Amino acid sequence: MSSELLPPLQPSFILRGHSAQVHAVHFIHGNTRLLTGDADGWLVSWNLALKRPVAVWRAHTNAILGIGSWGDDRIITHGRDSKLAIWQLGLEDEEAMEKTLPVNKPPSTAPQPWLLHLLTVNTSNFCSFAMCLDGLPQPYTPHTAVKAKNHSPPILVVVPNTIDSGGIDIYQLPSESRAAVIHADRNITTGMVMAVAIQAESTKLQVVAGYESGHTMVFVQSDPGAQFQRLYSAQPHSQPVLSIAISPSRDCYITSAADAIVAKHPLPTAQGIWRTELKPFKVVQTKHSGQQGLQIRSDGKVFATAGWDARVRVYSAKTMKEVAVLKWHGLGCCTTAFAEVLDDGKTETEQDSAVKEEEDDENTRLDQSIVHQSSPISTVQQRRDAKACSTHWLAAGSKDGKVSLWEIY
Repeated sequence: MSSELLPPLQPSFILRGHSAQVHAVHFIHGNTRLLTGDADGWLVSWNLALKRPVAVWRAHTNAILGIGSWGDDRIITHGRDSKLAIWQLGLEDEEAMEKTLPVNKPPSTAPQPWLLHLLTVNTSNFCSFAMCLDGLPQPYTPHTAVKAKNHSPPILVVVPNTIDSGGIDIYQLPSESRAAVIHADRNITTGMVMAVAIQAESTKLQVVAGYESGHTMVFVQSDPGAQFQRLYSAQPHSQPVLSIAISPSRDCYITSAADAIVAKHPLPTAQGIWRTELKPFKVVQTKHSGQQGLQIRSDGKVFATAGWDARVRVYSAKTMKEVAVLKWHGLGCCTTAFAEVLDDGKTETEQDSAVKEEEDDENTRLDQSIVHQSSPISTVQQRRDAKACSTHWLAAGSKDGKVSLWEIY
């Protein structure tokens, strides 16, 4: 009895526009925009409803290592030119930006967004930055109260130490001050810091690091100004750690490396900070080496990796089992990003029904607008934006300069 093989899953869209390897991707503005950064330092902001660029500029003179967002209108880029830049680019600023894609060689005089901050940081490790909101309460004055209404809250940014490649620097923005330093552990030979993550809870900071030796460690600062203490150390990998992601539940994190191991680790919480078991929760031999760009979706159900073998793999965050393999790119994949899952309290069936009802209502209103000779353009655009916001996108950037967009359950 023969069984029919299902055809391989295909991406929903391919974004073409970079002439160099795509090293970083990041969703912003409620999934309506996708930022992509390449090895030549170019950054592109894509309108996901239209699948077209709305802002293009050269953010760095060397490869972009990572992209993040801060509030509604601030974009963070980390480049191999030893710079970490914070740009202001709101939706209202897109009109004045260049739209010519890097592959078509934008003019050298192309405008850039307003540069708010520029830090000189270590990038010799090829390690991208990580960030979180500063959990420390800020001094309250009438002046800060006004600023709080108009500006994003302070953040903490973690990068490899400027001098010691095994150490870690933590900066506070917008003050641009170095808030803390975690020195390399002299009792363990770890090599360079290869990946970092950070989270804050009130006055406590937790920094996770992955090293060239395959070690991963968790450092905790219990009070501002106190020394960081190493509370967890493990070496599940035989080769350098390539990526780290903290679970949205904030109680564990996952690592991937140049070897074929993917591992889940405990993460101390404020309530049980001294009761962490000194071993990983689970170590999985995937038989696929070189998985990087690991990202966990905002609902904590799945995570994805970008493989040197040009495949994107999706895993269950609970069981750590592989649930999907996405193959389209011809060259190795470098990075992944999930769109935020918008929590509206509905099941997928209810969502589909609601979308169908909404489309019927929109069609009815569209017909009525045509009868009344009013333009349907805004209605169509709103439907496109709503579709882009609600889709469970997974974006993957590759060495071939292309970005694939997949619809994930």
